[in-house]
Amino acid sequence: MIRYRNLKWLPLAGVVLLAGLTACGPVTAASETTRMPVPAVDAPAHAGQGEQIAVFAGGCFWGIEGVFEHIKGVHKAVAGYSGGAANTAQYETVGTGSTGHAESVQVTFDPAQVSYGQLLQVFFSVALDPTELNRQGPDSGTQYRSVLFYTDAEQKKVATDYIAQLDQAKLFDAPIVTQVVPLKAFYPAESYHQNYLRLHPNNPYIVINDAPKVAHLKQLFPKLYQTDQQVVEVQAH
Repeated sequence: MIRYRNLKWLPLAGVVLLAGLTACGPVTAASETTRMPVPAVDAPAHAGQGEQIAVFAGGCFWGIEGVFEHIKGVHKAVAGYSGGAANTAQYETVGTGSTGHAESVQVTFDPAQVSYGQLLQVFFSVALDPTELNRQGPDSGTQYRSVLFYTDAEQKKVATDYIAQLDQAKLFDAPIVTQVVPLKAFYPAESYHQNYLRLHPNNPYIVINDAPKVAHLKQLFPKLYQTDQQVVEVQAH
């Protein structure tokens, strides 16, 4: 498994080498700066409905968390693990690819400000290449698969209908392989993974793979973008 994200600043030659890897990221028929269409089916927004939770997985959780914490209406974004058991929800164990976990982000949002469908629209527009199976960019393994962990029947319908809508529109070179499965549990990741993009903006992995996602969010969804990040303090795991 190749892991560029653990590298710190390198000598000049190493930085040049990493810079050349930017072309190895997700490439699809839809440009990386293409805004996906609005979901034809979405959950209605009702004031006073209270906070809701949605869990997304799509490669390294640093970038997914960095995108969602910049969305208006998102109150909290936490990096963690979903899909496996509690006793295997540790970074090094998950990294073996044998636990069933996917690196995930739990998003707490106000449906009166941003709908689940809008979160999906952002997810498929800027956060990942949904046609890559068990990998994203330089990261490979089942722990990097793309998954929508739904919390109720409404989220399941919105997610499955939207994937069908995008596939039918043929916006990607290949079918979407993002899974839609029920959320059984979410386990917060270790504290050093939280707010990683904000705390380590000069990390080469962040510069190459994740910072562009936030930039594209600002470009494509200016009305949803917020400059102030939702900083969350998570107890050490």
